[in-house]
Amino acid sequence: MFALFATVLLCLLSVSYSAPMVCERLVHPLGRLDPHHFKGGWALVAGILNHAPSMEALKLRDSITMYFSKSSEAPNFTYTQINRFDDQCQYLRYNITVEGSAFTFNVGDRFNLTGDFLYTSCPDCAIMRWIVHSSKRHSMDVYLLSRRREVEEKELEEFRHQLNCYGLPAPVVMDPTKESCPEQPEVEPTAATEAQVEEKTKKQKA
Repeated sequence: MFALFATVLLCLLSVSYSAPMVCERLVHPLGRLDPHHFKGGWALVAGILNHAPSMEALKLRDSITMYFSKSSEAPNFTYTQINRFDDQCQYLRYNITVEGSAFTFNVGDRFNLTGDFLYTSCPDCAIMRWIVHSSKRHSMDVYLLSRRREVEEKELEEFRHQLNCYGLPAPVVMDPTKESCPEQPEVEPTAATEAQVEEKTKKQKA
């Protein structure tokens, strides 16, 4: 009887301690980034934003692709995000400064965007956590990126656990069958085209 009680007690203790220990690992920022690992293209597989209008806009995207390229200036990267919705491609380019595993987007005075890369056991994945502050938005965004358009269920489940550690709901999972945009626009967008895409983006966020 005592042996049975001891076994049950050990099981309860292991459950109570395992969740914090798992969360401690899952929310732990990476050490210094390896630039060669992050260079190139990444597909957004899943993501969550605790800002309702932006979350609704994410749901309307067919695909999102992100490219990192090393800048000539030592701590900097060039970041390109390509959003596809309907038959249109939106190209957004920023410079980011990296220190350790933390990064800062250089976007002037429009808003403040910082973040870091978090732990993942997936060998060809990356987890980005964004902290966004502006006059209209204060949010934390967490994204699962991969060299693949679709990851295995166990890798997606680990990401869900990661979000749970932050008290965030289930993520939006992108449809890997939908078309993505090329790295470079086939035709350089005109000012009118960019204005149309920007206007459509604003309507989706409204």
